[in-house]
Amino acid sequence: MREQFRAWTENLETFVLEVIFEQRRGKRAAIVRFTLFLLSKLFQVAVKLRHFLYSVRILRDHTLGVQVIAIGNLTVGGTGKTPVVEKFARELQDQGRTVAILSRGYRSKPPPLTKRFIDKLLFREDSTPPRVVSDGKSLLLDSETAGDEPYMLASNLKDVVVLVDKDRVKSGRYAIEKFGCDTLLLDDGFQYWKLKGRRRDIVLIDYQQPFGNEYMLPRGTLREPPSHLFRASTIFITKSDGNAVGLRKRIAQLNPNASIIECVHHPLYFEDVFTGERFGLEFLKNKRVAALSGIAQPESFEQSLVKLGNDLVYTKRFADHHRFSQQEILNVINRGKKRQAEVIVTTQKDAVRFPKLDRRDLPILFMRVEIKILKGAKDFQDCVRQICFR
Repeated sequence: MREQFRAWTENLETFVLEVIFEQRRGKRAAIVRFTLFLLSKLFQVAVKLRHFLYSVRILRDHTLGVQVIAIGNLTVGGTGKTPVVEKFARELQDQGRTVAILSRGYRSKPPPLTKRFIDKLLFREDSTPPRVVSDGKSLLLDSETAGDEPYMLASNLKDVVVLVDKDRVKSGRYAIEKFGCDTLLLDDGFQYWKLKGRRRDIVLIDYQQPFGNEYMLPRGTLREPPSHLFRASTIFITKSDGNAVGLRKRIAQLNPNASIIECVHHPLYFEDVFTGERFGLEFLKNKRVAALSGIAQPESFEQSLVKLGNDLVYTKRFADHHRFSQQEILNVINRGKKRQAEVIVTTQKDAVRFPKLDRRDLPILFMRVEIKILKGAKDFQDCVRQICFR
């Protein structure tokens, strides 16, 4: 029953995305688009009202007395945020800061239902402590409990505290009191206005789809209108080719004071999902490859593979954050073999959701990537320096 419900929701998500990006035609799609357009207008009013209520302090924000860096985006999904969070955490830790990454843990396993029900029934704050994915020494939770991104960050950053909680004021306070952290990185935090203080907002914009289709949710993918870029102090153009002249001009019109950094997701190496064995980028050269992914924008991943000189013979795309079953992976292996694939490659974010397999007829690797700055390296270092010595 659970698998059927998951399949139904993923099919619905795919249908809605095809409708809003006008890949679906016909009367039914037009009616759905118009309905979503009306809902998007209501959502836009709600966003502006919420912003106003915080600005006049009817809704209260909190200050914890430490540096707060909110890293997020205007659109939902697909900007490549996790490697940017990782780069900031690594740089700040290297500069002597004690960093905690605070995530809401999208699609992580929620606290027990009875506990949440009792807390709401008694009108009391959730007393459950934040989930500690990493204490800066050890990885303490699995990916299903922690969520994909927090688990991946904790795996890549062995000496950084990673906490998961919807209430990031609570998790921030916990990071300070329990681990002595002096710098809080809010993963996907641009819309989290509840935590202020000494705050710096970093916004990511996808070079290929900077503002989606320019509509607010649910007619489009915008969480906030582009005009709200005025709150950002630094803006990253991700997946750039280093020549984003037109986009830079538009950003400068919306926020003339923000520094603009262009970057790309740069492959480092491949790693076996199950054994941990590493391979250089040349390993795929001239090989027949099958690509498997469950991310928001799989095209960028697939293009990265092709650029490494292999023959991409089969691709299988699942919905973003899809939790794979053993049978689904075996089906990909079988279809890859029919096309004479020699290896299956996935993303690191997908690799953390892989089940154990009874058999593996093809090697399954994930591609490890990092952020490579193409333009604005000095602006990035200045940003880190200002955080450290502010």
